[in-house]
Amino acid sequence: MSEVLIQDGAARLGGELVLPSAAAGVVLFAHGSGSSRFSPRNTYVAKVLQDHGIGTLLFDLLTQEEDRDYATRFDIELLTRRLLAATAWLEGESKTQSSQAGYFGASTGAAAALQAAAKLGNKITAIVSRGGRPDLAGEQALREVNAPTLLLVGGADYEVIELNQQAYSLLNCEKRLTLISGATHLFEEPGTLEQVARHAADWFVQHFSIPK
Repeated sequence: MSEVLIQDGAARLGGELVLPSAAAGVVLFAHGSGSSRFSPRNTYVAKVLQDHGIGTLLFDLLTQEEDRDYATRFDIELLTRRLLAATAWLEGESKTQSSQAGYFGASTGAAAALQAAAKLGNKITAIVSRGGRPDLAGEQALREVNAPTLLLVGGADYEVIELNQQAYSLLNCEKRLTLISGATHLFEEPGTLEQVARHAADWFVQHFSIPK
């Protein structure tokens, strides 16, 4: 694991990059509001991806000062800009510049992932949303996403299911909407986060060119 710093203007964002041997791609994690790169759920999913030969970058979308402002946590344009800055940082690093890039977004981070993917086009290989708010990406961005997109939603997270269904109908890319039975928004029920990680790993392995 490498500790990294990503610069966006005056903001310095801490991150953790893990590159398994011969990793073909790197998944950037965009956490939800009130969370950070230390999110235990994202950390768990990242470990599962690493076990499948996929690199991961967990990083803070907001500085500590910004995160204290509740409104900033829902500033999708700012979150998107930070994710774009992290993607550009990966492209500029010798160890990762030739790697495929994917996004794993949770809650508001999913909206940022979709907006960023809409801007970057074919540079993003695949996207997974966990309990996300893809609706917050906006109709135009959703229609412009090219990357294959998997929306994972708790089967008992009723309001978010509806929001994901609305966003799903606007996506023109390869797409899948999967409900995790019995799960609520944070996937705290036994076995549900494990299902999220398995679905995510399968999706990225399917779309990344993984060395045999």
